[in-house]
Amino acid sequence: MAEAKRFSRYTRNEKTFLRLGKNGLDAKNNGLPERKLVNEIQEGPKSFEEIRNVLKSDFNAAIANAKKNDWIQIEKGESSSKISLKGKALPSPEEKLIDFLGAEEKLLNDIEDIDALTLLKKRPDFITENFTKFKTISLSEKAKDIDVDSSTGAIDVEAKVPVTYVARIHPLKETINEIREIFVSLGFSEVLGNLAQPSFWNFDALFTPQDHPAREMQDTFYLKDMKASKFATSTQINQVSRSHKKGWRYDWNMSEAQRMALRTHTTCVTIKHLADNKPDESRIFSLGRVFRNEKVSYKHLAEFNQVEGVVIGKNVTLRDLMGLQEEFYRRIGLTKIKFWPTFFPYTEPSLQSMVYNDRLGKWIELFGMGIFRPEVTKPLGITKPVLAWGGGIERIAMLKYGLDDVREFYNNNLNWLRSATKCQ
Repeated sequence: MAEAKRFSRYTRNEKTFLRLGKNGLDAKNNGLPERKLVNEIQEGPKSFEEIRNVLKSDFNAAIANAKKNDWIQIEKGESSSKISLKGKALPSPEEKLIDFLGAEEKLLNDIEDIDALTLLKKRPDFITENFTKFKTISLSEKAKDIDVDSSTGAIDVEAKVPVTYVARIHPLKETINEIREIFVSLGFSEVLGNLAQPSFWNFDALFTPQDHPAREMQDTFYLKDMKASKFATSTQINQVSRSHKKGWRYDWNMSEAQRMALRTHTTCVTIKHLADNKPDESRIFSLGRVFRNEKVSYKHLAEFNQVEGVVIGKNVTLRDLMGLQEEFYRRIGLTKIKFWPTFFPYTEPSLQSMVYNDRLGKWIELFGMGIFRPEVTKPLGITKPVLAWGGGIERIAMLKYGLDDVREFYNNNLNWLRSATKCQ
């Protein structure tokens, strides 16, 4: 009441203190994964296997960050690839910030390199933040001029005040950001692609026959009177055409492959990246909107978000894929997991991952996974095994926020948006 009548001033101040977390302290004492990698190859190049045996679970993050810092180069040999120093590996901004923070708390305002801080915060348990709030109440000039003897009425200290709602990120966007951070922390790099894709990459390159029901109008949104002209190399087109003719025994139609459609999955982005770049070893993921011409219901949308992870390497196996999937679920908070054999058109073998939901008391299907079939990889010149998994992000978000209807994320229900807790 006093503030409403401008008798007082109420000010709030906040200070943010930073300190190194458990992994940050370990990096201060023993070095970041990329620095450990550099130390291993100081005397000369070493093979992937030699480095992997030393760095263990830090191997992928070390390779990704060392390449980002332009410290290393990969020399491809006949039997195996080797990693060597590219030049003098000067301390990175992240290393300098770790040295600055040390073991003591530091004020956020004292940090000069905010970009380095942002990168370190993306690494699990590297940076911890503590917030300290200060509140100050003082008399305004108006209050100082009040004649106490002429004041009337008592002050109601229990008077209701308006509810103030703080701003927050949309719950679905929070889930998307969390998933992106998990993939990056596992050593994956994000690849991007257009929402509108030629049918060649959306279907044909994935060994989906041109008369497959999924390609019909009832399942796919096609762009009227739009066809792609330059969408792949002549070698890629000829090899995919030959694969369809041999595998499905029909006359492959170029015109059908040129039809433009809203992408039905993000696999079209990752497979094109692999076909164009042909990496020996890589971890990539694609995250974004996909479209299905389906009836909207409590568990289906015509437009939703999907994520897909892909790993390519000489000796990767289905067991590796299951381990990656389990680690992904664990980091997002899902611990009861099992896998069932299933069928997908472009992977073999294929598995369906299931997670147990305590609230519903049953197993829920989440991500599909498998190893790309030779009919997919060989025509595109990909010679190494490719592990792939993916699924809808809204399903994960429904489990996190305890929803039974996927449409709730798009209803703009302010009461729910303001009250939704991060985990149910």
